[in-house]
Amino acid sequence: MAITDGNPANPTYVYVAAFVDELQRAGLHHVVICPGSRSTPLALVLAEQPAIRVWMHVDERSAAFFALGMAKRLQQPVALLCTSGTAAANFFPAIAEAHLTHIPLLVLTADRPHELRDCGAPQAIDQNRLYGTHVKWFAEVALPEASNPALRYIRTLANRSVALTTAVPAGPVHLNFPFREPLTPNPQADQPLLASSLRDPLAWGGRSENAPYIAVSDAPLGSVSAETIARLADQMQSSQRGLIVVGPIVQPELTQPLLQLAARLGYPLLADPLSQLRSGTPEQSPIIASYDAFLRLDSFTDTHEPELVLRFGAMPVAKPLLLYLKKYAHCPQIVVDGQSGWEEPTQLAEEMLHTDPASFCRELLQTLGDQPVVNRWLQSWLKIEQVTRQTLHRVIEDFTPLFEGRVFRELASLLPEGATLFAGNSMPVRDLDTFFWNVAHPVRVLGNRGANGIDGVVSSALGVSSAQKEPTVLVIGDLSFFHDLNGLLAARLHQLHLIIVLINNDGGGIFSFLPQAEHPEHFEQLFGTPTGLDFAPVVQMYGGRFQRITDWSSFRHSFRTALQEQGLQVLELQTDRASNVSLHRQLWRALESELQQES
Repeated sequence: MAITDGNPANPTYVYVAAFVDELQRAGLHHVVICPGSRSTPLALVLAEQPAIRVWMHVDERSAAFFALGMAKRLQQPVALLCTSGTAAANFFPAIAEAHLTHIPLLVLTADRPHELRDCGAPQAIDQNRLYGTHVKWFAEVALPEASNPALRYIRTLANRSVALTTAVPAGPVHLNFPFREPLTPNPQADQPLLASSLRDPLAWGGRSENAPYIAVSDAPLGSVSAETIARLADQMQSSQRGLIVVGPIVQPELTQPLLQLAARLGYPLLADPLSQLRSGTPEQSPIIASYDAFLRLDSFTDTHEPELVLRFGAMPVAKPLLLYLKKYAHCPQIVVDGQSGWEEPTQLAEEMLHTDPASFCRELLQTLGDQPVVNRWLQSWLKIEQVTRQTLHRVIEDFTPLFEGRVFRELASLLPEGATLFAGNSMPVRDLDTFFWNVAHPVRVLGNRGANGIDGVVSSALGVSSAQKEPTVLVIGDLSFFHDLNGLLAARLHQLHLIIVLINNDGGGIFSFLPQAEHPEHFEQLFGTPTGLDFAPVVQMYGGRFQRITDWSSFRHSFRTALQEQGLQVLELQTDRASNVSLHRQLWRALESELQQES
């Protein structure tokens, strides 16, 4: 049904009401909105739709990362809306991250109509294909009409766009909406129109029973042929010294098949901290979590040459693992890519399989049989895993200064079941990799490891918090925290509970580990970048509670208290960058000495 020529309603609102109605029919239930004028039609109609929850944000960059975190946690599409001009450009960093980590975002940008482009009109930039190859698909949406063809078009577009965000590989989709004035609804005509479109399932061309106008089914990833499975099974059975490497991945149904496959083959399972395999798994399992520490040692890598590497998910965080794989570049590597992308930055893979990882493991297990293999190769890895954990734990206990890596050892015993641990980039995620080993109960571990930027991390963690009742804990450095202070407003606006462990070493701690540190004459100015900021007043401004931690006993007490309270809780640990480097290197020396004694 379309509006007749004699109806005074604004056709824009008929068109937009049909679009928003179809979004919720397609399964979209959250939208993050930034204020603006040109986006008024979409904002008002979205606010009227009871099946879609609106999350308001003032800052576009923080808003986009908030949506990213929410979609990452829910594993469902989340929409983003902003006005025209540079507002849309501020979405870009989060869109790049979503593209690289396969997070479903539907990006809605309002725009000037065509006659107001490239002519000096205010708040107008070229928004067509603004995000380039960082989105899966872009559409310049047709100007609003209230005709039947236009309503069929806009409903189809809504379903197509939502489906595309989750179709393998998942990722962001961008729709650019040009709107002409008037941007506000006609009080006499449009408000009843919006109300009726919500009450009447057939209003303006919709299907009955809230069915989508067009149902879109995503074809599953292709299964591996029986011949390939048989060939790979033979290759694995003939390779006694194999490794299974699991990078960042969130697929709960993959855990058991992976553990069974590793046990059946007698292969160590090197689990990245974002693989979801370092919690809720049995102690007596082939999981290796401390490899970031011992793969630094030639005494181990020289004597442990692999014959086969089977890798799942994106490349793990640990650089020592990458160097180890490059050391044995001739070793066959098989990559199982569950997003039909190209998760292979090493240039070492011999074979790439685009298939569902869990199904692949189960098919291999059926071919291999059930009898687990326990060999000297696996026992050797498990032994060094035990020695590494014990040595690092013992030496860390003797450190007098607050050691940044110990944060994750403490959190391993403090995090409750179901909690989410979100790690900031640069040093926190690396210390997570080295010092967060095995937690008996399930804990979700997340991070922004696509573009690996320090921007938007606070907002991403708040987005995760908005999508769950269990506690969310963010460990972040001071520069990354400073970079997204605007994001703290979301905690206050939406009454979110987030515990932030702020590691404040007054600058970029990661650079002290890099070759740049060998040039001290300009190091602090160009790389260390100290700010000398006191974050307490900022946290208090946003309604949060700030505590400065001086010892580990008070950290444990304050963290347990923060778990019981609501709202924004910030626990700051002040550390020294130079001391942090020294303590890390002391650990590696202690580990090497211990391993020499063991041998």
